[in-house]
Amino acid sequence: MNVAKWLLIALLAFPLAELAALIAVIAMLGLLWAVTLQAASSLAGLLVLRRAGGAHVARVRAALHQGSVTALRADGTGSLTLLAGILMLIPGFITDVFGLALLVGATLASGSARPASDGVIDLAPEQWHQVDDPRITDHGTDNGDRGR
Repeated sequence: MNVAKWLLIALLAFPLAELAALIAVIAMLGLLWAVTLQAASSLAGLLVLRRAGGAHVARVRAALHQGSVTALRADGTGSLTLLAGILMLIPGFITDVFGLALLVGATLASGSARPASDGVIDLAPEQWHQVDDPRITDHGTDNGDRGR
């Protein structure tokens, strides 16, 4: 068999494997706990996407704006975190396990990796404020009175 046939078989068998995993978890924990666990993992995936996904998209936009393709390749942990969030958001225990493994791997990799060289630093809005540069005499106003 060629690769396309194996890929098709795997693609068709995956939902059956997810169903078997769901039945096994229901048999071990009960229906209410299985549904609660699925809802919690989907919520965790959503939180991962909201937190890390937005930062990753901002870094990709900044790298594309600068024309730096190497900065995109260097940000592998952001892509792994994004993929982990997507996998955790999809209902299913197998995808949750893979998403959690990617998230742990991305977290460990980002702790040991050097800082990104794209010049983007992610800060929350309350962590920064704009300061005028005293060396610049015209701060963008027409008459220089700075709105007094």
